[in-house]
Amino acid sequence: MMWSNFFLQEEHRRRGAAGRRRAQGQRGSGLTPELEGKVKLALLLAAVGATLAVLSVGTEFWVELNTYKANGSAVCEAAHLGLWKVCSKRLWQADVPAGRETCGPAELPGEANCTYFKFFTTGENARIFQRTTKKEVNLAAAVIAVLGLAVMALGCLCIIMVLSKGAEFLLRVGAVCFGLSGLLLLVSLEVFRHSVRVLLQRVSPEPPPAPRLTYEYSWSLGCGVGAGLVLLLGAGCFLLLTLPSSPWVSLCPKRGHRAT
Repeated sequence: MMWSNFFLQEEHRRRGAAGRRRAQGQRGSGLTPELEGKVKLALLLAAVGATLAVLSVGTEFWVELNTYKANGSAVCEAAHLGLWKVCSKRLWQADVPAGRETCGPAELPGEANCTYFKFFTTGENARIFQRTTKKEVNLAAAVIAVLGLAVMALGCLCIIMVLSKGAEFLLRVGAVCFGLSGLLLLVSLEVFRHSVRVLLQRVSPEPPPAPRLTYEYSWSLGCGVGAGLVLLLGAGCFLLLTLPSSPWVSLCPKRGHRAT
């Protein structure tokens, strides 16, 4: 009986010592409450950029193509497109604002026909108002945008690991990921703008003749611009949190300190 009590006491002592060492290790590797609060604020800013990025890439209101209103016709045609599909619409001219010479905006109610671009599956170019897309440019814009979303997701994972596991070294990795995703989104927007200009120039010679068009960028592209800028700002905030505090203390000494 005496030996059994001795072994039980030794087992409890070893478990208690191991628990104390584990707790000390967790406290040593964890974040300070002040740094944790700053990381959460920067993550909230990055989450706003991520939401705008997903909204932009997933919607098809990047650009609107509008035909001119024809006299004597009750309807007019417009279209809006994004990275993945194009929607053509027939609008009632009575719904179009009176001072507007072209058909639109595309948000007006009307008969819509939406189709996904076939260059993702069969490799065919799309025809919009007797004009042909250049699939290589459109594919490049879509691939760059998807890469931006993937890098952004990796950055979110890094910051979550920082908050949950105390892995402070991942702050710099997350900052690089968010900054790179913002740059990729902005590059994707510029490539898409180039694809729109190429589309307007590639007029088909086959009848019927191509109608005159005007174009205007819509709210999806605006969300993409905002997402890229906000993600870059969030990356800058994370990078600032990785800087050591000692240089700032030396540059801004306390007021009560006076040289002897």
